[in-house]
Amino acid sequence: MTTAEEFFTAEERGRIESAVQQAESQTSGEIVPMVVDASYDYPRAEILGAGLFSLATAVTLSWGFFGESLWHFLWLFPLCYFPFKLMIRALPALKRRLIHPDEISAEIAEKAAISFLEQGLHHTRDETGILILLSLFERRVYVLADRGINSVVPHHHWDGIVTTITDGIHAGDACTALCAAIAACGQQLEEHFPVKHDDTNELPNLIIES
Repeated sequence: MTTAEEFFTAEERGRIESAVQQAESQTSGEIVPMVVDASYDYPRAEILGAGLFSLATAVTLSWGFFGESLWHFLWLFPLCYFPFKLMIRALPALKRRLIHPDEISAEIAEKAAISFLEQGLHHTRDETGILILLSLFERRVYVLADRGINSVVPHHHWDGIVTTITDGIHAGDACTALCAAIAACGQQLEEHFPVKHDDTNELPNLIIES
């Protein structure tokens, strides 16, 4: 799986930061794109998956080669468990299939909320911070805006921003899509939060977290 460090090239990172600077030059809002490897490590998926695969393998081997012997099943199961667990960890596509979509949604929302606080987006002067989170393992995008923005911008507006980015990722041009989404955020913020004469850049223009 491509890591957060590898997802954008140095040239693409420069384009993204320039897009943020351009958007923020028109508004007092703060836009922070953030790319992470994963929002959570999902240990339960590895445990349950390894358990199921080990159970099936141990039953099949004990039945096929050892006459359905329970004693052979008992050593075959733990022998298979850890290799299967490592295999699931090494195969993100398989691991995702072992996780309920609702759990993924909940973990991404939690990661966004925690990152919002850790990165200080809740400390902007007018409560106008926006976090655009790209979580690579889950293949999800999440947008979280501060209270000042949410008081005037309907929540469903961010669905279009998410769609712009996900469509771009699927088309193989994540950088252009993210830059377009940043510009759209800037236009929305400019309408309600125009730039002030003493405005400063309060937050990073891009965060990569591996």
